[in-house]
Amino acid sequence: MDYNSEKIRYYLQNILNLPSPTGNTERVMDFLKEELNALNVPFTVTNKGALIVTLEGKNNEYQRTFSAHVDTLGAMVKGIKSNGALSLVPIGGFMMSSIDGENCTIETLDGTTYTGTIHTTKPSVHISGQEAHDLKRSPENMEVILDEKVSSKSDVEALGINVGDFISFEARTIITEKEFIKSRHLDDKASVAILLYAIQYITENKIELPYTTNFFISNYEEAGHGASASIPIATKEFIAVDMGAPGLDQNSSEFAVCICAKDSSGPYDLWLKKKLIETCKNNNIDYRIDIYPYYGSDASAALRAGWDIKTALIGPGVFSSHAYERTHMDAIISTLDLVVKYSKEN
Repeated sequence: MDYNSEKIRYYLQNILNLPSPTGNTERVMDFLKEELNALNVPFTVTNKGALIVTLEGKNNEYQRTFSAHVDTLGAMVKGIKSNGALSLVPIGGFMMSSIDGENCTIETLDGTTYTGTIHTTKPSVHISGQEAHDLKRSPENMEVILDEKVSSKSDVEALGINVGDFISFEARTIITEKEFIKSRHLDDKASVAILLYAIQYITENKIELPYTTNFFISNYEEAGHGASASIPIATKEFIAVDMGAPGLDQNSSEFAVCICAKDSSGPYDLWLKKKLIETCKNNNIDYRIDIYPYYGSDASAALRAGWDIKTALIGPGVFSSHAYERTHMDAIISTLDLVVKYSKEN
């Protein structure tokens, strides 16, 4: 394999560190557009803000579409308390305990940003004792403490902060010497980086594609309707590139591409799953097959919306999904290799 791992890391670092909670993804989309322009690769933007790259193949009537979603978990300001703290409401499904003590950024309507930290309403054991330990980590028991000299609701309002402002969690991206990637939002920015590099690799190497192939970067997956509309009309195969979920009693791995047989939306297409597995076997790509009972994807959204397509779900194994996550470059490369190699096959 002649993939440029430094370029992949560049994409990873930049995409992971640009805040993009569902509903506020313009900055990271702008980065993707700049990179595609630098590659001289044309793209279109849907009315809802998704980004689509189309690479022409020999057969334009039968098309393949790979998707990845750039939107992430996050929160919104639900209210401003009398003491100047902010109450919050989650965007996406995550355990509130996973953001206890996390640094965050609040963005106002005019684009001004403020930093803060998410705590429980009883964050100190020196004050609350056992109650601090026992307090349930739920939205009503969590708040944002601003890094500003504020002590009242009016102080906060004077900053321009209001209900409905977006709250982004610090990514804390680290790539270790042994090529572990630790960061929030690997779901699904790792796969966005993979697809961006796949586009670069295919175009720069002038790879002939048997079928016109689309790359659909959605921006509302965590809200459940990312790929429910605007899929290229000739799409017959839709492959969501999201994440595998290693963990207790799971078959997935942080060092391989994971192929989902079934999630909460039901089984994925058997014929397409077999084709992907065959590609892995023929090209010595490390893969795992798994089932995720509490999972849905852009492919799930497309099927619920009524699209008549064959669907699959693949992605790098990501440990501790929807928390502070971890994967490995082996999984990134294996997933990239599957995307590139499958794109070349009839």
